[in-house]
Amino acid sequence: MIPSGNSKPNIDRFLGYQDEYDRYRPEAPPLVIELLSNYLGRRPAVVADIGCGTGLSTFLWKDAADSVTGVEPNPDMLGKAQEKLNRLHNGAQVLSFVQGYSNQLPFASEGVDIITCSQSFHWMDPASTLQEISRCLRPGGVFAAYDCDWPLVLQPAVEARYNRLIATSDALLAGLQPVADQARKWDKEGHLGRIKASGLFSYAREIVFHNTESCDARRYIGLALSQGGIQSVLKLGSASLEQEIAEFSAEVEDYFQDRTLQVLISYRMRIGVK
Repeated sequence: MIPSGNSKPNIDRFLGYQDEYDRYRPEAPPLVIELLSNYLGRRPAVVADIGCGTGLSTFLWKDAADSVTGVEPNPDMLGKAQEKLNRLHNGAQVLSFVQGYSNQLPFASEGVDIITCSQSFHWMDPASTLQEISRCLRPGGVFAAYDCDWPLVLQPAVEARYNRLIATSDALLAGLQPVADQARKWDKEGHLGRIKASGLFSYAREIVFHNTESCDARRYIGLALSQGGIQSVLKLGSASLEQEIAEFSAEVEDYFQDRTLQVLISYRMRIGVK
C-alpha cells in the first residue's frame, strides 16, 4: 500500500532500466560529504539517502558515517542497490537499503544527522516530505536536495540535439499516456523556495559546484537514454523516437571520435539546516 501523498506513476517511471541507470548516471562526488559534514559541524553518525535509486549517492557515505540507509520505493532500483551492496566488502556493515517513502521514513524522531535527496526530490510531494524530514532530523541536522544539470557540458550542437530529444519524448509521452498514468514532477528551481517556505529550517541556501568525470560517446548517449521520459516512451512500445535517437547518437559519436574526455558536471544543491 502506497502511503497518501505518493504517486504510483512517479514510482513506476523507474521500473525496468535499473542496470542502464546505474551504468551511465554519475555517482555523487566526494565534495558532498565535505559540504554537508561542514554544515553539520561534525562527522555524521546517521545519514539517510531518500529516493536513493541504485545507491549512486548512498555508497559515497560508507566511510564517512557510522550508519547509512538508502530509502527507495521502486523495487527494481532497490534490488540493484542491494545487489551492489552484496558485492561490497569494505564498509558493507555500515550500509543498508530499505523500501520506503519520503513522507513515511523508517527513522525515529530526531534520529538522523543528514538527509539527502540526489536527483530525486522533484519526484516527491514537497510539503509532506519536508515535514517528515524535519521530524527525523536532529536539531542542527542538515537536509540537502541536489541535482545535476542536464545535459552534461559538451558542445552546443550536441547539447541542442539532446534538449530536442528530451522535449520530443515529453511531448510524445503526453499523448501516449492517460493523464492519470503520467508522472508528476516539481520544478527543481523551486526547491529552495519550498524549503524556506516550510518554516521547518533555521537556515537555507543554494550551493553550486562542479565535478568532472570520464565520458565517451557510449556513456553520453547512455545518459540521455537513461532519462525517465525517454524510457517511458520506449517501454510503451512506441517507435516514434527512433529517428531522433539515431540522429542524436550520430552527432555524439561524431563529436567524441572514439575519444574518452573529461566532462564537466554541474550541480545545484539546496540545503536546509534544522
